[in-house]
Amino acid sequence: MLLALCRQHAHEAIPATSRLEDFPSLLEELRRVAPDRVLNCAGVTGRPNVDWCESHKGETVLANVCGALNLAHACSVARVHLTNYASGCIYSGGPFSEDDAPNFSGSTYSLTKAVVDSCVARCYPRVCQLRLRMPISDSLDARNFITKITRYEKVVDVPNSMSVLSDLLPLSLDMAVRERCGVFNLVNPGAISHNEILSLYRELVDPSFTWQNFSLEDQAAILEAPRSNCVLSSEKLESTYLVPEIHEAVARVLRKISSSQ
Repeated sequence: MLLALCRQHAHEAIPATSRLEDFPSLLEELRRVAPDRVLNCAGVTGRPNVDWCESHKGETVLANVCGALNLAHACSVARVHLTNYASGCIYSGGPFSEDDAPNFSGSTYSLTKAVVDSCVARCYPRVCQLRLRMPISDSLDARNFITKITRYEKVVDVPNSMSVLSDLLPLSLDMAVRERCGVFNLVNPGAISHNEILSLYRELVDPSFTWQNFSLEDQAAILEAPRSNCVLSSEKLESTYLVPEIHEAVARVLRKISSSQ
């Protein structure tokens, strides 16, 4: 999606061939290509979900910690601005601002993201660290958060911050072009619960859709590791950009999905 967006805005976008784990290769590619800026979307989330990381802890650390810091350091050595697409799943509760220290490391995935979030923010001044949460796209692909919860046998009903990609990726590209630095919560304003999303899905996409809820305690019994449920403040992002409120954004996405079926 980001490659397509770059090209749509007439930016030359070059997919990297080096691996995050290989620092010499990263540095060689940066020096050879000499990009104006780097956008990093790479990392391990696991398939079918982040429970994969619990049985692959070494691989998760290698990619999400060693790899992400390799790239931040390589960009620092090469004097290239880096935009790092990170995660806001490093908190429980909220709302949290960009200055709040992570308070959730219940899963290996969240632990790796929290470690890098703290290191990058403190040690690499030419990095724009963007915290996304539960990404929502304009199509029912497998990685869309809406698709995921419509396929679950049961869902919890917890308010969360979420990121509607069609709203936020264009802003992130502008931030990269302007070489903004520091940490930003890249989320739509407000919080929305699973039930609110599924109710909108039933209203706008599939009137026959039904679902069942269960408690966080019942969910914990079937998971390898706890999940982050949190609300992030969008005030810093909104001080520069106009960002649609999350309920409005989700409704717009679902109308688009319905019209394309």
